[in-house]
Amino acid sequence: MTGASVLFDAPGPRGRRRNAILAVVTALVFAAILGWVVWKFAAADQFEPAKWEPFLTANLWTTYVLPGIEGTLTAAAVSIVLALVLGCALGIGRLSPVRAVSWACAVFVEFFRAVPVLIMMLFSYALFAQYNVFASQYLALAGVITGLTLYNSAVIAEIVRTGVHALPRGQAEAASALGLTWGQSMRSIQLPQAITSMLPVLISQMVVVLKDTAIGYQITFVEMVRQGQSIGSAYGNYIPALLVIAALMIALNFALSAFATRLEARLRRSKKGPAPVPKSAVQDTPVV
Repeated sequence: MTGASVLFDAPGPRGRRRNAILAVVTALVFAAILGWVVWKFAAADQFEPAKWEPFLTANLWTTYVLPGIEGTLTAAAVSIVLALVLGCALGIGRLSPVRAVSWACAVFVEFFRAVPVLIMMLFSYALFAQYNVFASQYLALAGVITGLTLYNSAVIAEIVRTGVHALPRGQAEAASALGLTWGQSMRSIQLPQAITSMLPVLISQMVVVLKDTAIGYQITFVEMVRQGQSIGSAYGNYIPALLVIAALMIALNFALSAFATRLEARLRRSKKGPAPVPKSAVQDTPVV
């Protein structure tokens, strides 16, 4: 039995023909839907050159697009750094032998994993505005970063915990036999090895952070989606504007996703360290 047929029966000649027919039918249906969408856009004059000409001017890019890209990347970068620091601390805290620390981190993680990101952004924005925590021009940015940091740090905490649990138990037992404390074992032995299995999932979570910055338009944060709407309102070309913004977002996310996929493939080919942790294992882990 070959490795390719361990999990399912290899189709015979009739099955391969059926699969080929289904693939062709699916491609035709998708092409028909895409053609219908293009036809509807054309009927609404969305492909008229006049609606796309503004994107050939420097004023549109400097006024709308580039500030949106800057806002998106700024919020994503700051949120990623803060979420990594807080998430690693919470993940290690959940593994702590001190029961009070472990449960406190568990309550924090489970609470902020359950609260929608938009709710946290709205609450943070209102709280900061009421108590004048930040200057008015930074309120929306602070609300977006707070919401993204709290939610993603909770997810990263589970990634860290799952990555450490994926290690063989002999690692911790060997460290204990050498006389190392729990903290020394975690810092010198377990975490360095777990990083190998955690990296692909961590990078995938960074893609989620980048995409979730678009939610910030609800609190007037200047990011790419909001700027796309502003372009449509100013130039009367909502569809072209959103298509351009979508293309830019796809390009950014595709670059990060391609990097994550390449890194994961490299880690799987490597004989060093455990296999990468699947994201489903992180999402389904219960409270311990």
